[in-house]
Amino acid sequence: MYQQTQPNTAHQGHAEALKKKSKGFAVALIVLLLGGTAFGLTKYLHSLHHEETEDAQIESAISPVIPRISGYVMEVRVKDNQKVKKGDTLVILDNRTELIQVAQAQAALTVAQNNLSVAEATTRVSKANVTTVQSNVAAADAQIEAAKIAQNRATQDYNRYLNLIKDHSITQQQFEQAEAAKLSADKQLEVLIRQKNSVVNQTNAATTQSAATGQQVGVANATIQQRKADLENTLLNLSYTVITAPDDGLVSKVNVQPGQLLQTGQSLFSIVSDEAPWVVANFKETQLAKMRPGQKVTVHVDAYPDHDFEAKVASFSPATGARFALLPPDNASGNFVKVVQRVPVKIEFTGKDQFVKELRPGMNVVIDVHID
Repeated sequence: MYQQTQPNTAHQGHAEALKKKSKGFAVALIVLLLGGTAFGLTKYLHSLHHEETEDAQIESAISPVIPRISGYVMEVRVKDNQKVKKGDTLVILDNRTELIQVAQAQAALTVAQNNLSVAEATTRVSKANVTTVQSNVAAADAQIEAAKIAQNRATQDYNRYLNLIKDHSITQQQFEQAEAAKLSADKQLEVLIRQKNSVVNQTNAATTQSAATGQQVGVANATIQQRKADLENTLLNLSYTVITAPDDGLVSKVNVQPGQLLQTGQSLFSIVSDEAPWVVANFKETQLAKMRPGQKVTVHVDAYPDHDFEAKVASFSPATGARFALLPPDNASGNFVKVVQRVPVKIEFTGKDQFVKELRPGMNVVIDVHID
């Protein structure tokens, strides 16, 4: 009897174990199906009112520090990650060459100003000469008028004596005296006319010289303006030997050492501005249909996983990110492959969140836009 009942008992125990496993698997499957359905339904309902992306980073104003002139570094007054204010001195360049140029420009300006004084004095002398010569012309005119009167009187006397000598009413000596007086008056008038012509020529020459000296004054004034511009340029270059902070913020890694030769336009380091940062999120073009500026945004920053930042949609890029690439894609060449494009969207933080100041450009974030 004992040997006959033993196999039946073992078979029953194995069947009961299989039955229990089947029930456990069914329960687990049902739980997984319910959980998956609930998760999928939640995500679906969430997607109806939200647009999300992980392709987003913190952005901020970054001002490069760039020298405007070439020169050797004399002193570096900042260190990595140092806090600076706008106008603080960052780097000082050797300014000896600029000081020499300033001295040369100042000397050139002094020479130009002295030349102007000389030109003005010469102009005054020339104008005085013109006035004097014009007075001589007036005097010559008066003398000519007097000579004409004398000539007229001598001519009349000569004509009268000529008639009288024919009648033997006067002596030959008297006639010869009248004739000599007439010839003398004629010569005197001729000499005065020649003298006047000479004075007129002198007047024309003096007037021309006065005009020329007047132009020299204009040239001297223009030269002074040029020398002033040269001096201002040298002073400006001298001011460039002190490189200052363009904005308030934090200094990046400083790659400058004393004695180093800097070239114009060379990027030294950067200053991350203290102004409020923002987020640039690259949404797929298929996500933009219901997105509008001003919509509420929840920002999840990887550096602060337990903190939600409040923000809003500020603006949309005028073109996709690919269009601003160094080599934008040209779909007209080769085989066309349709790729979903992404459009940069600027998102600004709202409210007064103390953690916003702790955000750094380049941090990864997750964006959740409330489209309803």
